[in-house]
Amino acid sequence: MSADQTGNRRAVARSSARLGAVQALYQMDLAATDLADVLAEFSSVRIGEQFENGQIGSADQKFLRDLIEGVVRDQRLIDQTLEGCLAEGWTLGRLDSTARAILRAGAYELMFRSDIPVKVTISEYVDVARAFFEKTETAFINGVLDALARNRRPG
Repeated sequence: MSADQTGNRRAVARSSARLGAVQALYQMDLAATDLADVLAEFSSVRIGEQFENGQIGSADQKFLRDLIEGVVRDQRLIDQTLEGCLAEGWTLGRLDSTARAILRAGAYELMFRSDIPVKVTISEYVDVARAFFEKTETAFINGVLDALARNRRPG
């Protein structure tokens, strides 16, 4: 297997993990599902959507677990930081649960995973948003994550 194939496979696995993390966070938010139950469920199923060239992505389980556990562990700080990036009068509570899950996962990466480039994180979560929303909501998520990145990781 070439380095390009290995890199592409890793990228697909990470994309799949991000999608899975958003789904898990959504489930936890809406159904008040326990962290241990969500981790068990999302670790035992094949998470993935059809990607370019018809590939089915198998999630990077370690990355998936880090995203979910990290958001739960640091949710207060993440939510507080996200609130500061929203327009006046808006709160996370006013947002759709899926948008909230996307923003929380993206914020976790931007705030706590400096090993992942800002552009990659924002692009990945905008792609996840496109799976659920129209252009307006996707642009909103892009704008909030961009604002957070400019504040937390300038340059």
